[in-house]
Order: sequence, then structure tokens, then C-alpha cells
Amino acid sequence: MQTLTLGTSPLTCTRLAYGCWRLAGREGGPRLEDRDGMIAVRAAFDAGFTLFDNADIYGRGECERIFGKVLRDTPAMRGQIVLATKCGICPPWDDRVHCYDSSAAYIIESVEGSLKRLGTDHVDLLMIHRPDFLGDPLEIAKAFAQLHTQGKVREFGVSNFRPSQLTALQKNYPRPLIVNQVEVSLAALSCLDDGTLDQCIAERITPMAWSPLAKGLLLEPARDERTQKLQTLLAKLALEKGVTLAAIALAWLLKHPSRMQPIIGSLNPDRIREAVLADSVELSRGEWYSLLTAARGTPLP
Repeated sequence: MQTLTLGTSPLTCTRLAYGCWRLAGREGGPRLEDRDGMIAVRAAFDAGFTLFDNADIYGRGECERIFGKVLRDTPAMRGQIVLATKCGICPPWDDRVHCYDSSAAYIIESVEGSLKRLGTDHVDLLMIHRPDFLGDPLEIAKAFAQLHTQGKVREFGVSNFRPSQLTALQKNYPRPLIVNQVEVSLAALSCLDDGTLDQCIAERITPMAWSPLAKGLLLEPARDERTQKLQTLLAKLALEKGVTLAAIALAWLLKHPSRMQPIIGSLNPDRIREAVLADSVELSRGEWYSLLTAARGTPLP
């Protein structure tokens, strides 16, 4: 795969990232065996993925633990990847109130827990998972500075932040925030219009696209006429270019000038390998806009 630089940092990685959200199984679904998640991580690494996206709440911490087992089994892997994780969501487990917490104490405690589960002394990238309405940007910045000084986190970013929220944090933290992880796909287009991607281009922030296939919606039987038309066009382009529908949908994201990084979350080794094909697909401007028009269901103005 081709590589990209995350924001203005020295971190370089593949254009596609691998997301570890489901390594322990779907939330509310049956618990997977550790080996299932480990096989998926190894398949992604063998396919060339070099950024692995985690979060402290994924699988109630089990996903980080499973990833840590892979690192222990394959020690050389740690120096070849960019290891990312997120914190700031207090889940409604163990009689706790579901809330967001970006206090310095919570951020630092969360990172310590992630490092322990991952079995490493540092992560390359830490993101605040969701904007905290009670979060003080200055306090967040102080926690970032402490973690960076201690060598526990190399670079920082955010997730699901509006441009104004990212700006407020950036003004209080002297080092550049390098990513904003947001939902964007042919089924989730708001980032194109709300200034998020514009800010990423202007400030050289890498947008990481979570759920780039709309949680599989783009590949499942269509539930409405608009999705059916979109899938028909995806299938036509996939046939012409000799790739899968998923590869076309991912290539659509890769063409955006913000140099966004789609996060692949499949546990199926074959689908993980097939996703890499997106990196070699070049859509024309006309093809890109045809997909946008089909996704919106309305013609361009």
C-alpha cells in the first residue's frame, strides 16, 4: 500500500488503517475467542496495514488486551506499526453513568490502563474519543503535555470533533493535533458540508474515516431505492475496474484531497486483503461525482 503522513507529525503509515473495534465480537453479541481477533490482526498486518486503531472501551478493554497478545507473540511488529487508541467515554458498565470525561485525571488513568492491556510502554497516537461538553481545553492540553513529556504518547488528535471544538483545543495545546477521526462514507456525507474536511485541509490534519462502508450497509441488500441505485453504480464500477464494491467505496474516500484514511473493521481475512485493492483504484472526477450524486439521491445544483 501507499503511505501517508499523519498531519504534520513524523508518523507515516498506510493509507488504509485497521480498526480493532470488533476483535472481541460485536457489542451485545456473542464473545469471540481471542484467537479469532488475533487472526484478524495478523491478517491485516500481513496484508500491509501499519496503523491499528484501538480504544479503551472497545470490547470493554478486551480488544486492547487481544491486540496486546499479538504484540507479545510478534515482538518485531511493534516497531513496524503506528499504534493508536482513544479515551474519554465512560461506558454504562458496572453501575456507572454513561458520560464523557476529558478531565486530566481520567485521560491519564485511561492511558495507563491502555498501556497495560496493550503491553507496551507508549502509544503513537492518542485521541479524545468524543467531545466532552464539560471538558476544559486547557486541562486536556495539560494532560497531553504530561503524557508526551513522560514518553507515553507520541502524538495527539481527536475523534468526532466539530471544527470549532478542535480549534478550541488546538489553541490551548502548543503541539499540532494531527488527526480527527470522523464518520464519513457514501452513506454519511455531512463532513463534506459542515467544514470538517475543509479544516483538515487547511490545518493539515488527517481525517480518519470510521465506518467507511457504513457498517456494511453499502454491501448489504438495499433497503431503499436510493441505496439500490448507489449499489448498482458501485457494482458497475467494480466490474469495470476488476475489484470489489467495497474497494470502490473506499477508493471514493481516498480520492478526497484531505488525504483521509479509511479504517477497515472486518474480521474476515479475505475481506481485509480485498480492501487493499482500493489503494490501487483511481476514480475519475466524473465517476467520483456520479457516486456522490447517487449517494445523495439528488442532482448537483
